[in-house]
Amino acid sequence: MDRIEEIFCVVDDFCKEFKLEDHYHQKQIDNGIRRRNRSGKMHLSEMLTILLLFQSSHYRNFKHFYYGAILGSLQSAFPTAISYTRFVTLIPRLLLPLCLFLKNLYVSSDGIAYIDSTPIAVCHPKRISRHKVFSGLAEIGKTTKGWFFGFKLHLIINHRGEVCSCQLSTGNINDREPVIELTEFLQGKLFGDKGYIDQKLCAQLLERGIYLVTGIKKNMKNKLLSLWDKILLRKRGLIESVNGLLKTTFHLGVLAVRPDLN
Repeated sequence: MDRIEEIFCVVDDFCKEFKLEDHYHQKQIDNGIRRRNRSGKMHLSEMLTILLLFQSSHYRNFKHFYYGAILGSLQSAFPTAISYTRFVTLIPRLLLPLCLFLKNLYVSSDGIAYIDSTPIAVCHPKRISRHKVFSGLAEIGKTTKGWFFGFKLHLIINHRGEVCSCQLSTGNINDREPVIELTEFLQGKLFGDKGYIDQKLCAQLLERGIYLVTGIKKNMKNKLLSLWDKILLRKRGLIESVNGLLKTTFHLGVLAVRPDLN
């Protein structure tokens, strides 16, 4: 909370540089019906700052955060704050600007990167048949731990644990499918688990200067790896720690399972 001014300045500069405020308030046509998108009391940069502050706060419930902080202790920082109900209604419009901002924060891989995916379940498997909130968006997928209904977060980090690229997909997407797009600006070596074993994918990445390093399955012939590659491959647990941090500290799984917190 003490970094509120720093976060706002970074977000506001980004919005001004790419003129996102104008895009956010322009009139749009959806399904042939012109909708009125009048300028609200709050600026786009303020609303994005609130979402980022929630992720770095100790609150696990966005409603409690909004009433307790934004309309409470931080009201002087957001004097034009709108009601909680109105803010929740506007959150879907913030998705694209928020994704653009987060993508702008990506760092380089420095030649060493790790890739992995993690499931984001939106409900318990027993409730899949009657789940309605993400109906038409989420899909049934399977991991080593079993079946789930929801999405997958595909993540690439460097050896320092910094995010180089990420993508959200439905739960039924194969882990190998988004790799080409995720590695668009990467170079060097990419370390992944056995789920990324694919000769065609390795060849495509190699043409772009990316060497994919994975373990081998029991029914595969042993392949020669340098000692350095073996050591780096054993460090792949770093990306699993990052995925765990996103779910425990930043409540990524909580927001998916309980949409009322959004």
